[in-house]
Amino acid sequence: MALNSLLLLKLLLVPSLIAGITAAGRRWGPAVAGWLSAFPVVSAPILWLLALERGADFAAQAAAATLSAVLAILVFGIAYCRAALRHGWPLSLLISLAAYALAVALLNLWTPPLWLAAGSVLLALWLAPGAYPAPPPYSVPSRTARGDLFWRMLAAAALVLGVTGGAETLGPRLSGLLAMFPVMASVLAVFSHHQAGAGFSIRLLRAMVYGYYAFAGFCLILALTLPAMSAGLAFALALAVAATIQALARRRMQRAAP
Repeated sequence: MALNSLLLLKLLLVPSLIAGITAAGRRWGPAVAGWLSAFPVVSAPILWLLALERGADFAAQAAAATLSAVLAILVFGIAYCRAALRHGWPLSLLISLAAYALAVALLNLWTPPLWLAAGSVLLALWLAPGAYPAPPPYSVPSRTARGDLFWRMLAAAALVLGVTGGAETLGPRLSGLLAMFPVMASVLAVFSHHQAGAGFSIRLLRAMVYGYYAFAGFCLILALTLPAMSAGLAFALALAVAATIQALARRRMQRAAP
């Protein structure tokens, strides 16, 4: 019964959260969509399920690895935006996923102490906006492609099932790194690039950088608190910290907007 409940949670929770963010992005535009998408909407349920299935220590190690994986997701975003200036979405996606895979492979070999990982991510987030190209002119699409939401939800469900299902084989570090797989970033970038052009997708991916502050705070709090308190309390505290950081990051994004 417990196994069936966990499977149902995996199949429904993350896709439902992504559906909500998609609706908000359609209403308020690419910058808000990117900012919201970077919130730990996919990774939080994955880490929660790892804590339930593998224990607090496993999830704490995975959270520390997911914190480092912010560096890989930044590589993905920058690579996609640079490629999008010259290529269509298929080649841009291929280039960015290859860059992301290389970054994950390198991060899997690097196991820094938590303070060093947190400091490296914070520095990278502060410098990253300057590495993204300026978006060319774009137009907001009048409607989205048929099946858009379905494919976003399907991709999210597949990631959750894959990472949590393979956690025993992957181990806590690689499970944590792959919990940051760019589900939202890749699906949103591809659909927006196809429908509205490179400028729209670049604006969206660049805005995600400001949301990753909250993501990093969430992972850091989890890594620190999961070994010391109940999983429910640790996740509640991490989400509260992430929500506070998210609001502050929104103000920085607005100041930096052209």
